Amino acid sequence: MIEILIAIVGLAIVVAVFIYIRSKLDGRSGRPRRAMDRELRLREAEKLLTQSPTNVEGLSMLGDVYFEEEAWDKAMPVYESLSQQVAANPTGKVNAFDVHFRYGYSAMQLSMSEQAYKGLSLAHSLERGNFEVNHNLGILEFERKNYEKAIAVLRQAQTINPESPSVLRYMGHALFRTKQPKEAMTIIRKAIDLAPDDKESLFTLAECYYEARQIDQALRIFTHLRPDPNMGPSACLAAGKIHIEIRQNDLAIQDYEMGLKHEGIKPDILAELRYNLATTYIHNGAIGRAIPLLRQILDGNPTYKDVAILLPRYQELNANKNLHIFLMATSADFVALCRRVVMSYYPKAKVKITDISVHKNEWADILAEINTPKISDLIMFRFIRTQGFIGELIVRDFHSHIKDVKASKGFCITIGTFSEEAKRYCDGRPVEMIEKDRFTALLNNIDAKADLSAQTTPIKKQ
Repeated sequence: MIEILIAIVGLAIVVAVFIYIRSKLDGRSGRPRRAMDRELRLREAEKLLTQSPTNVEGLSMLGDVYFEEEAWDKAMPVYESLSQQVAANPTGKVNAFDVHFRYGYSAMQLSMSEQAYKGLSLAHSLERGNFEVNHNLGILEFERKNYEKAIAVLRQAQTINPESPSVLRYMGHALFRTKQPKEAMTIIRKAIDLAPDDKESLFTLAECYYEARQIDQALRIFTHLRPDPNMGPSACLAAGKIHIEIRQNDLAIQDYEMGLKHEGIKPDILAELRYNLATTYIHNGAIGRAIPLLRQILDGNPTYKDVAILLPRYQELNANKNLHIFLMATSADFVALCRRVVMSYYPKAKVKITDISVHKNEWADILAEINTPKISDLIMFRFIRTQGFIGELIVRDFHSHIKDVKASKGFCITIGTFSEEAKRYCDGRPVEMIEKDRFTALLNNIDAKADLSAQTTPIKKQ
């Protein structure tokens, strides 16, 4: 009896093994049954679709094969057709949610955003608790810049899978773009912990720190990202702006110069790096280094910011040393140049400078005694450091100063232009205006050996 039982058990094991192997292989060809199933399904689908090109069962069978194989370019039109049919007849033979989802997902893989959005939105309307739908629809809402909607559906996805790096990433970025930097940095830090190589999220984390006014942390990350081939140019630009903000121009120049060494820089980032570097050079007095950068910007984009105005202006300054000193040199050099103008303005007179005052490095007032054999006058000069418009208020202030010191006349001098109101105010008053063309001629004719004996006159700063 025992021998019979053992024989029966052994036979059962052999049969079970045989059935298992047969389930995996086709007995005749040795090919996986899945491949045979694919061919059978395709033949059956072809048969049904030959009878009717819109046969739902045939399309569904065909879509299953393509979707399983990730043949998105073939799956998408199949599910698009099915999506239209189930929308018209939702009680048909196929699952409407699956059809809409697969249509949207296939389109998304093909970067067909409008079709993807349509399909996933329809799927979401049928089933709001599906992770894949919320996740992918959240990404699409983010890409469409619908950040509030993206946050809403991504939060639904997060409740299902709290540890999804992609969900955390896009939600963090969306929170940052909706001006919620503190919550964004919390979410993005979690995303980076799960995906440490995500440099774009690291960059956004630095932006969050900056918006939250945690400047040191932001600068540390931007500096760390400067060598990165993808985020490096943007990181250099951001680091440079922070260094400008905290008045570390030399470090900002290093940032911008490093950024320009990268290859394949996006045109908008390239232009901004060049512009910021050029303006920082100008601020530091290195006009000669700024001009080639301004030319490069102008060649690529003639309407970029105020480059079309800056380039000729600074080309002129670079070519005219005295003009450069007048507008950009230190206060001491500016005042020294103004002295030379005053000393040479009346070439045949004896000139004695009696008072100098400087107002916030914006202008200098110089009072001088002018003596000739025929006259002896007290003259006031105001030198205004600007290339822009000068309004009536500055002229009124100058006229008041003339009266206070009992000068007989005043010269208001600038490289810029006086407004019409300022000119009308000076009519009939002892104020003579000297604008760019005339003043440039004065600067060009200054005698380098002009008598500067009055340089010991104390300078009063206002």
